[in-house]
Amino acid sequence: MEFICKDKIIELSNPGVSSRQLLSPDNSSSKNVTITEVHLKPGAIQPRHSHNESEQIWYATKGIGKILIANNEEKEFAAGDVVRFEKDEIHGLLNDSDDEIVYISVTSPPINFCYAYKEKR
Repeated sequence: MEFICKDKIIELSNPGVSSRQLLSPDNSSSKNVTITEVHLKPGAIQPRHSHNESEQIWYATKGIGKILIANNEEKEFAAGDVVRFEKDEIHGLLNDSDDEIVYISVTSPPINFCYAYKEKR
């Protein structure tokens, strides 16, 4: 068993976006997944990007926004929705609403997301 105390959860952030690294290479010996809780404030964006070695699953727990996919396409993403991105698949998220968006992300194999954020606490 591996127990991760809340004070071992690192929070990464960019303007308008915070990502709580619930289970990550920084606090776990897991070789299979990274689990994050991501918060986007109104107007915030996670730009389009891809992961060349990992697939990713998002589960929206609060709010509504737009998934940004390849070819400048968008897809609505709302609380209760689940989406899976294959490795190398373009994805991002735009919060064009007046409320916060929160989603849980599961990434396999795990990624240390520190490279993608400006601040770490």
